Amino acid sequence: MKEFKFTTEVNIKPSDWKISHHSKVLTIGSCFAEVLGAQLSHYKLNVQNNPFGTVFNPLAISKILDSAIEDRKPNSDLFVESSDQIWLHHDFHSSQWGTNRAALESKLTEQLMSVKVFLKEANVMVITLGTAYAYRHKKTNQIIGNCHKLAADQFVKELLHPDQISIALEQILQKLQAFRRELRIILTVSPVRHTKDTLALNQVSKSTLRLVCHRLSEKYKHNDYFPSYEILLDELRDYRFYKEDLIHPSKTAEDYIFNKFAETYLSPEAIDFMKEWDHIIHAMEHRPLHGPTPGQLNLLLSIRNKLNSISGNVNVSKELAEIERRVAEFPV
Repeated sequence: MKEFKFTTEVNIKPSDWKISHHSKVLTIGSCFAEVLGAQLSHYKLNVQNNPFGTVFNPLAISKILDSAIEDRKPNSDLFVESSDQIWLHHDFHSSQWGTNRAALESKLTEQLMSVKVFLKEANVMVITLGTAYAYRHKKTNQIIGNCHKLAADQFVKELLHPDQISIALEQILQKLQAFRRELRIILTVSPVRHTKDTLALNQVSKSTLRLVCHRLSEKYKHNDYFPSYEILLDELRDYRFYKEDLIHPSKTAEDYIFNKFAETYLSPEAIDFMKEWDHIIHAMEHRPLHGPTPGQLNLLLSIRNKLNSISGNVNVSKELAEIERRVAEFPV
């Protein structure tokens, strides 16, 4: 009988080092970094997830990390007040804002310090690169992370050169290694397509990022490349794996890519925990059709026992509180 194969699988060699529940993981970069960090957090790993909001271009990511390591305050020339009288900063996402400049500067400085403190004990950093296109702020002649929807004539859009990106990333990778020798870096290219650049130029952008990632992963032993982009575009080559905007990966695609990530980098114990946690969450999501029956109470007590049994290894206080709340609703 003829064997049929309907997808070209992206073969990934399992890492010889692993992430466990004792590891500390920092994610930074595009919105896909946030998705990955949220999935790791869901399975109770210790994650600082994209603490500055989405940062798409590699030069902006490098600048933020360098500021954290070097205790450098946000560039005073890049603060801006919006039409809504909200203060923003061109190096950071609009989720980082303040009611006045001093408040925002204080907030960003504290966040940079928090990242530095976390990095001192971090085991893994995942950097997700979104685009090789960037905007240059005309007034300061600097590549920035966010235009904050200001007038287009204040900026110049540029396609960053591979060498330009390589130099910036290589410098920050070397600083990170000196700062925290045990730190492992995972680079990945976001599978989210930037169609505003046109599909043709999106390919140019992603190819530029992929080339840089290849060079760096070949040069540095502590640096890996994870093929998020290739999994979606080659292995999941179908629009059913996209959201309605036909740009962002669907929840199914996100979960599939995360499972590939887990198979590559997570320890066997962490993967076993993921399976157990899925069963616990599935049980918690069960809603009785017939009110507070004895069977439902037994289910809740069983979940409580399971949560208590793992509470010594991971923080399940939120889930335990929810179960206790539901148990308390049953008549005495």
